[in-house]
Amino acid sequence: MNQNWRGAVVRRLLLLVGACLLLGLITGEYAWVLAGGLAIYLGWTLSQLLRLHKWLKEHQPDEAPPDGYGLWGEVFDSIYHLQRRDQRVRGRLQAVIDRVQESTAALKDAVIMLDSDGNLEWWNRAAETLLGLKTPQDSGQSITNLVRDPRFIEYFERNNYLEPLDIPSPLSNRRHLQFHITQYGNREHLMLVRDVTRLHQLEQMRKDFVANVSHELRTPLTVISGYLETLLDNVDEVNPRWLRALQQMQQQGARMQSLLNDLLLLAKLEATDYPSDNQPVAVDLLLLSIKNDAQALSAERHHRIHLEADPHLKLKGSETELRSAFSNLVFNAVKYTPDAGEIHIRWWGDEHGAHLTVQDTGLGIEAKHLPRLTERFYRVDSSRASNTGGTGLGLAIVKHVLLRHRARLDIASSLGQGSTFTCHFPSIQVVRRGQ
Repeated sequence: MNQNWRGAVVRRLLLLVGACLLLGLITGEYAWVLAGGLAIYLGWTLSQLLRLHKWLKEHQPDEAPPDGYGLWGEVFDSIYHLQRRDQRVRGRLQAVIDRVQESTAALKDAVIMLDSDGNLEWWNRAAETLLGLKTPQDSGQSITNLVRDPRFIEYFERNNYLEPLDIPSPLSNRRHLQFHITQYGNREHLMLVRDVTRLHQLEQMRKDFVANVSHELRTPLTVISGYLETLLDNVDEVNPRWLRALQQMQQQGARMQSLLNDLLLLAKLEATDYPSDNQPVAVDLLLLSIKNDAQALSAERHHRIHLEADPHLKLKGSETELRSAFSNLVFNAVKYTPDAGEIHIRWWGDEHGAHLTVQDTGLGIEAKHLPRLTERFYRVDSSRASNTGGTGLGLAIVKHVLLRHRARLDIASSLGQGSTFTCHFPSIQVVRRGQ
C-alpha cells in the first residue's frame, strides 16, 4: 500500500469517528453510537475479507477479481497482478523444464535422478531402453532393486564414485553398460548410463589377440630354447665362435619366455572378475616365503630385508594370485634398491581393513611417472629395466590382482629417498583369527 492509500484510510476512519461523535452529540449516546459505527465498519471489512477468500478459493486462472472499494479494491488488484506475474514466471520456468526434458529425452545415454536413499525420481527414455525402467510403475523404487548385479550394489553403497563401473546390462548379457554417479544437493544422485558394448568388444578382441599370440609363440619358443640348451650342454662340440651368440640367444629366449608368462597371466586375470579359489590365505606365512625368495634373489648384494606381519590377519582370495602380486612388489624392491640397502615389508590391519606395505631405500621415482606405473609395458627407465630383466608387466599384474580382490594400490616415492608401495584391502576381504 502506498502513502496515498494510507492517508485515505486514516481520513476515512477519522470521518467515521467524527460522524459517530456528531450523532452521539445529537442523541446524547456517545459510546453506543461510536460502538455501532465501528461495528458497521468491521462488518463491512469482514464481508470484503470473505469475498477475497471466496475468490482466491474458487477463481479460474484468468478470472478477474471482484469489484472492491477503497482499500479492499487496491488489495484485490494487487493480488491479481501478483498472480498474473507468478503465472508468467511459472510459464517461463515450465518452458525451460520442457526444453531440458526434450534435450535429455533425445540423448542416447540414460539420465536418472535418485534421491538420497537411491529411490528413482525421474529418468529419460534412454533409461527405459538400457535398463528396462517403466513409467510410472518404477517411480519411487530403489535402483538396487532394479539393477541387481552385486558389483553395482557394492559400487552404489560404497559412496565412492571417482571411477565409473562397467557391468553387463540387466536386460542382456551381450550389452555392456558404464555407470557413473554424481552426488549433488542434499546427497541426491545423478546417474549416467552409457552403452559401451562396442568398446568392450574391442577390448575383448585385444585381450583375445594377446592371449592367442602368446599361446602360439610358446611352442616355437620352447623348441628354440630346447635346441639352444642342447647345444650349450654339448659346448665342446660347438665352434667357439658360436658360444657367445648361443648364450645371448638363450638369455633373450628366457626373457621372452618370462614376457609370455606374464602376458598369459594377465589374460587369465582379465578373463574373470573374482578369483575362483576364494579361500582364507595366511598372508604372514606367504610373506615369509616371499622374503626367503627375495633374500636368495639378493644373493651377494646383501640387502637387509625386514618382515613385520600380523599372524592373526588372513585374506580371502587366491593364494596363487596374491603370491604373484606380493612377490612382484618385493622383487622389484630388491632389483631397484642399491647394494646393502634396506627393504621393509609390513602386513597389518585397522578399522578400514588390512594393508601391505613394501618400502625400499632405492633410487626413487619422479612424481610425473607415478600415475602411469601400473600401465602395461610402461617403464621409467628402459635401460634400467633391461638391465634388471623386467618385462614392464609386473605392476600391471599387481593392479589386476588387487582389483580382483577389491583392493587398491597406492604409490609414494621421492628421488633419492626410495619408494613405498601400499596395498589396501577392504574389511570384507579380511578374516581375523577366531572368526
